[in-house]
Amino acid sequence: MIEINLHPRAGKKSGRRQGRASFGSLTALADRVRDPFLAGAVAALVLGGAGVGALHLRLTTRSADLAVREQQAVQDSTRFAAILKEKRAVQAQRDSILRQVAIIRSIDNDRYVWSHIMEEVSRALPAYTWLTSMNQTSAIVSVAARRDSAAADSAPPTAADSTAPAPPLHFRIVGQTVDIQALTRFMKLLEASPFIQNVQLARTDVAAADGKQVTEFQLDAQYEIPAPSAIRLVPVTLSVR
Repeated sequence: MIEINLHPRAGKKSGRRQGRASFGSLTALADRVRDPFLAGAVAALVLGGAGVGALHLRLTTRSADLAVREQQAVQDSTRFAAILKEKRAVQAQRDSILRQVAIIRSIDNDRYVWSHIMEEVSRALPAYTWLTSMNQTSAIVSVAARRDSAAADSAPPTAADSTAPAPPLHFRIVGQTVDIQALTRFMKLLEASPFIQNVQLARTDVAAADGKQVTEFQLDAQYEIPAPSAIRLVPVTLSVR
C-alpha cells in the first residue's frame, strides 16, 4: 500500500530530531573526554603504540643490517683464513731457505781461512827459522753441528745473523830458530798481517837440533777477518788442449 506524506514539515521535524540526538551523543562523548585521566590514558596508549611501532621498525632494520654484515664478515673470514694459511706456508719456506743460506755462508766464510793463515805465516817466516807444527786450538764446529744449531733455533735468522762472522779461530805455532831476533821479527810480521791478530809468545825453551843449540818457541794467535780492501781476487784460467 502506497502512503504519501502530504505534510513535508513532519519529515523535517523527524530530521531535526535525529540531528539533535547525534549532537547529544557527541556532546556526551566530549564530556567524557574532558576527564583528564581518561585523556592521559588515551594519549599514553597512542604514544605507546607509536613508540612500539617505531622501535619495531628500527629493530627490524638493524637486524637486517646486522645479518648482511655477519654474512660479509663470514665471507671475509673464510677468504682471510686461506690467505693467512698461504702466508704461513710462505714464511716457513722463507725461514728454511734463510737457515740453509746461513749454513752455506758460514761454511763458505771458513773455506779459505787456513789458506790465508798458512800463506801469511809462510810469508812472515824469517831466515834460520822453521816450524814444527801448526794446529787449531779453538773448538772445531763441524758442518753437522752448524746444521743442527740452525735447525734448533726457532727464530728465523735475520740478515745480520746470516752475515755474522763465525767464532774467532785460535791457532798455535810451534817452531825453532837459531836467532832470537828472528823470533821477534817473525812476531811483528805476523801481527802486521791483515789475517792474523793477538800474536803472543806462550813459551820458549832451549833445545838441541842436529847437535846445535836452538830456541824452541810457541806462539798463540787468532785469525782476523780482513777488510774487503785486503782481499785480492785473482781470476782462474784453464787452458784446454
